[in-house]
Amino acid sequence: MSYTTGEIAKAGKVSVKTIQFYDKKNLLNPSSRTENGRRLYNDQDLKKLKLILLLKSMGLTLDSIRQILVKSNSSKILTLLLDEQEKKLKNELNEAHLQIKIIEKMKKSLPSLDNFSIKSIDDIDYIMENKKSLRKLHIKILGFGLILDVIEIGTLIVSLLTGNWIWFGLGMVLVVIAAVILTKVYYQNTNYICPNCNTEFKPSFKQSFFAKHNLKTRKLTCPNCGKKDFCVEVYDKNKAGSYN
Repeated sequence: MSYTTGEIAKAGKVSVKTIQFYDKKNLLNPSSRTENGRRLYNDQDLKKLKLILLLKSMGLTLDSIRQILVKSNSSKILTLLLDEQEKKLKNELNEAHLQIKIIEKMKKSLPSLDNFSIKSIDDIDYIMENKKSLRKLHIKILGFGLILDVIEIGTLIVSLLTGNWIWFGLGMVLVVIAAVILTKVYYQNTNYICPNCNTEFKPSFKQSFFAKHNLKTRKLTCPNCGKKDFCVEVYDKNKAGSYN
């Protein structure tokens, strides 16, 4: 099946100007042209357009998308990108799930404000304060990490200039010791919430350290329900328990 510029724009739910712009950027060139020069696209071009729009919605620039599409291993790159997007969405779902649980509790307490559950209010306040505390912890750890980078690079430069590698050796020893301390401090100040039963818990240091993780979650086994899943990281305020 062939499409004119207007038809493929309608099929892709974009404007004609967008199609023309993608052609100009060598992202989506027409498969053929009519005798009077009108662009014609086919089904493969429509699939390519939808892929471009998907990658764009994931935050990729048009230049990055063009480079991916022309690479011989584009399928592998796309698979990795989609995997990362899937992880990101699952993390957001875990956090949204916790918020939905709180909202459900609040709705059960309505319509009377007098009957409004104080625990629901406390839970909301706890989550809000917890996010602030966790953000502060991340900033502190990042700050100390930057200081360690300065020490490492600084002692390396001094050793290169003086030819005395003792400085770099001492710097690395200090960096390793400090990194171990920071890791321990981070572990002591964080708990995790199971997305299946909503139990807040602290895993063993070994389990936490070696678990697959990203910025907001770690894949851990919940001590309450026994399920292994990506658990949401929260600040430990010695209030371990359940949101149920």
